[in-house]
Amino acid sequence: MKSKHLSQQDLQAYWMPFTPNRMFKKNPRMLAKAEGMYYYTDDGRKVLDGCSGLWCVNAGHGRSEIQEAISHQVKELDYATCFQMGSPIAFELAQALTKITPDHMNSVFYTNSGSESVDTALKIALAYHRLKGNASKTQFIGRSKAYHGVGFGGMSVGGLTYNRKTFGSLLSGVDHLQSPLNIEKNAFTKGMPQWGAHLAEELDELIKFHDASNVAAVIIEPVIGSGGVVPPPVGYLERIQEICHKNDVLLILDEVITGFGRVGDSFAANRFGLKPDLITAAKGLSNGNIPMGAVFASDKIYNDFMTGPEYAIEFCHGYTYSGHPLACAVAKATLDIYLKEGLFERAKEIETYFEDAIHSLQSHSSVVDIRNFGLMGGIEFDPIKGEPGVRAQKIFQKCFEYGATVRLSGEVVCLAPALIIEKEEIDKLVEIVSKSIKSV
Repeated sequence: MKSKHLSQQDLQAYWMPFTPNRMFKKNPRMLAKAEGMYYYTDDGRKVLDGCSGLWCVNAGHGRSEIQEAISHQVKELDYATCFQMGSPIAFELAQALTKITPDHMNSVFYTNSGSESVDTALKIALAYHRLKGNASKTQFIGRSKAYHGVGFGGMSVGGLTYNRKTFGSLLSGVDHLQSPLNIEKNAFTKGMPQWGAHLAEELDELIKFHDASNVAAVIIEPVIGSGGVVPPPVGYLERIQEICHKNDVLLILDEVITGFGRVGDSFAANRFGLKPDLITAAKGLSNGNIPMGAVFASDKIYNDFMTGPEYAIEFCHGYTYSGHPLACAVAKATLDIYLKEGLFERAKEIETYFEDAIHSLQSHSSVVDIRNFGLMGGIEFDPIKGEPGVRAQKIFQKCFEYGATVRLSGEVVCLAPALIIEKEEIDKLVEIVSKSIKSV
């Protein structure tokens, strides 16, 4: 288990993503082993995984079923292209996945990440409208505070300020709704806030402004994740869907985080009773074991693509590793675990306990809001004057010192434990966060 202790020189070659590299390399946090709900550091410390790796290890670490699936598949078929070829496992997985999607969604397009899933969905939307003779429908609408990955398309429809500060305006033809986050009205709400459904009406105004003949799709996270855990107000998502359908605008639900049990159902679309045109997925699809993503398409969209000469490629898009046999084997084994152990239902059963536990943190004076839905929680802090983000960064570091990993998002600390978490482990996680808040 114990890895080699790396010198400062050893650390320099790796340019780490989404990390303050100089700060990290002065005091590195090394994870060397994982099992169940826990990581183990390279010096043998046991650390509770409070965010499912990166919102992805929904069934817990070190699952033997997944290890066996990888071993079997790599011996049988290590790689096969999906460009005008196929492998049985890719079709078997697709069939299994469509049994947990909304009833009107029975087609799967494989990608390798959430970012690729989002860019793929945007391309499907553009190609679909062109196919239907509506080539002017090229405008996309996202939301502020939304995160849709790191591709140029995903950053364009996303609404995180640092992306625009760093990379500019990106793609043209993109507008944004305001985020439903309103601490003044909804601070410390448990679950979905009652205030804010009217914010959906902004979409109607935006579509009128751009004209429906120019708007291709709206993309939203059912529950904003990396932007700080922002649940939708009651009735908000339903109204967004209604406005989209009225204007022949496709609704894309980005379920990269909310998919595969995170919100107490297979997908948030099922939990909220929605009928989107496209769903993007990744993360929990493979339990974080191998990179994989997917886009689920409605029957209407898929069937409309399946026209024209049979020899013609209907959608000129894909990736070298789309439908990779190893990734498909891992996803199939992961799905079997979810269903066999009833983990989607378990997440819903334990969400109230999780909710009550994290809301106990509001007694700390530096906490200005706590938000939650399913097994997603966000604790927002009052910034230290003149040092935005520093308080949460320090709390993040203290949590690791005291024995837990959490997710950092600006001035918000996010929690998203695996669906297998026990109540005593929820208590332990919240106790560590509380201790960390006190120490800063």
